[in-house]
Amino acid sequence: MNFIYRLLFAFLYLLSLLPLRLLYVIADVLFLPLFYVVKYRRKVVEKSLHECFPEKSEAELRAIEKRFYHFFCDYLMEVIKLFSISKREMMRRMEFTGLDKVRDDLARADKKFCFLYLGHYCNWEYIASLAYWVPEIHCGQIYHRIYNQAFNELFLKLRNQFGGESILMKDTLRRILTLRKQEKPVMIGFISDQLPKFENMNHWTTFLHHDTSFFIGAERIAKQVDAALYYVKVERVRRGHYRASFECMTLHPKEYPDYELTDMYARMLEEQIKEKPEYWLWTHKRWKRTKEMWLKWKEELAENRHYADSSG
Repeated sequence: MNFIYRLLFAFLYLLSLLPLRLLYVIADVLFLPLFYVVKYRRKVVEKSLHECFPEKSEAELRAIEKRFYHFFCDYLMEVIKLFSISKREMMRRMEFTGLDKVRDDLARADKKFCFLYLGHYCNWEYIASLAYWVPEIHCGQIYHRIYNQAFNELFLKLRNQFGGESILMKDTLRRILTLRKQEKPVMIGFISDQLPKFENMNHWTTFLHHDTSFFIGAERIAKQVDAALYYVKVERVRRGHYRASFECMTLHPKEYPDYELTDMYARMLEEQIKEKPEYWLWTHKRWKRTKEMWLKWKEELAENRHYADSSG
């Protein structure tokens, strides 16, 4: 690893030794240059908020934007705290409710797999600590590789410290089929609200006033292995404290038509975002690739294939 990265990560570790109440002071200070000077992705955030909430006034949208950036600074400090957080403190700050009901549901339906739909909402990095709460279950989360190798390795270490497994998105099906052979039940988290690449766009739905494509992997694989599907609703109780509850979508995914469960996930996430919009990741360029662009890409792809076939 590059010496500069080692130096940076050592500094972040030392910073993480501070109690969160002091890290939040840093977050409050960080908000000012991030929002007013650097203006980190503010045009992206403002555009998305205006399009997603056309019924809100300029003053309301500005208030949401400020609350989001305040939360985003808190989130950064909370991630830094993961460098040294203890199991006891983690379980005090990230609470999971309703797990006994989930266990009963899975046992009654004789389910080997349980898939969890999540969003980039509240502190999604804390969700990996679920493994502390269900030691009898093999926990995992699907992840996208970060282009920067040093940061990719760092986030894998931070996420895996709780005892769960990080599964690379392209390896999801292969790994899940392998896990089917073990005795332990399996619980896998899918954060499915990111923007897919053109080649991964298979289904579109209306989401926050936009034609929006969602990853369909969770639904597709759930039907293959007959997994129970839950939506995990994460709420910020107060600064530094979160609560996750489990809402059963279905114990029998094969009974649903294609894409219906994906649409159900989109509606549940949308409802939660509308309740407290400041906790969703608005800096993500969610609608960078539009349906019109995708249709044009498909046309060009078909033309190129036709040309290649005729040339051959």
